[in-house]
Amino acid sequence: MSTFGLPEPGGAAREHSARLVDFLKAAIRHEQGAIPFSRFMELALYAPGLGYYSAGAAKFGEGGDFITAPELGSMFAECVCEAVAPVLRGLPHPGFLELGGGSGAFALAFLRHAERLGVLPERYAILEPSADLRQRQQQRLREQLPPAVFARCDWLDGPPERGWNGVLFANEVLDALPTTRFVIHEGEVYEEFVSLDAEGGFLRVDQPADALVRGAVRHVERTLGAPLPDGYRSELLPQLPYWLQAVGGLLEHGAMLFVDYGYPRREFYLPERRDGTLVCHYRHRAHGDPFFLPGLQDITAFVDFTALAEAGVNAGFDFAGYCSQSSFLIANGLPQRIAEAEAVLDERERHRRVNEIRKLTLPGEMGERFQVMGFTRDVDLSAAFAFGELSRRL
Repeated sequence: MSTFGLPEPGGAAREHSARLVDFLKAAIRHEQGAIPFSRFMELALYAPGLGYYSAGAAKFGEGGDFITAPELGSMFAECVCEAVAPVLRGLPHPGFLELGGGSGAFALAFLRHAERLGVLPERYAILEPSADLRQRQQQRLREQLPPAVFARCDWLDGPPERGWNGVLFANEVLDALPTTRFVIHEGEVYEEFVSLDAEGGFLRVDQPADALVRGAVRHVERTLGAPLPDGYRSELLPQLPYWLQAVGGLLEHGAMLFVDYGYPRREFYLPERRDGTLVCHYRHRAHGDPFFLPGLQDITAFVDFTALAEAGVNAGFDFAGYCSQSSFLIANGLPQRIAEAEAVLDERERHRRVNEIRKLTLPGEMGERFQVMGFTRDVDLSAAFAFGELSRRL
């Protein structure tokens, strides 16, 4: 995926990227000339005031760099609400924690539907690292929700610090976790670092992996039943178990639901996927250069859902299910929404709804590429995965 032909940014945007480039170069020089790719990705996305998610540029929807499922309309959030409604209904004082609230579109549609179903969580918390996005979410929800519903909303700077009951939800969060890149050289594991070339440009270099990364790669090889070939480069998240424990460890009774693009492990590490799954998004175009205009583009990697299943179970949760986004939506209220869309008299609105359904469910859109995985503690979420369950592929 080349960066040739990508739109040119405006002057202010280019200046912003230049400031982040200077910041990244200073970080590299401070660390004796090289930082792990995961650290580069972390700073490029989350450096305060400069990173892609920390700065104020539009990211979501038609005017941004990508479109997430909640931006298409309300159906995605309504189906998620249908899926977790039994959990919220059956728990005392249930909460709902959304990791990364985006534009606030998911929270708005979810809370409206939860009110209709009579399952409003006692508290709807959004864990949002971006001050700019937090402000936009607060404004949107304050303006568009009834005051009594908005009063249930809260924003967190970090994971909950005390035990709670309810639902943790993350849509397209795992793909943006700073990922470790590794490569196999003569049977040994090396980690990808970012350095600077003679002209001061970013340069990919490989260094012998530490015990954590080496152990994570060897674990992957053991579960695959064969060593990865020489020259094979890919990604993994050795910190995933610790991250999951940090965000969900204090959930005493309830469910966790993750939606993202990815594969089960055997598909993630296919021989033909020799350069990994890293994808960058800029102005609705995907490419593979993480060094292109830092701060103005998203940097992501596909999710190894086998690793997520391992992390969830090892954190003490019960595995609830795994399926495609299309199957999940069909099992949780989409047929009703299809019937409602077909009955709409206004042609423009009917077309909008049908287009929303197509993008959410067709294999060439989000339907198969995006997948859903759930975990539980002392509740039952099996009905949410009643259609198209794929755990046999893990």
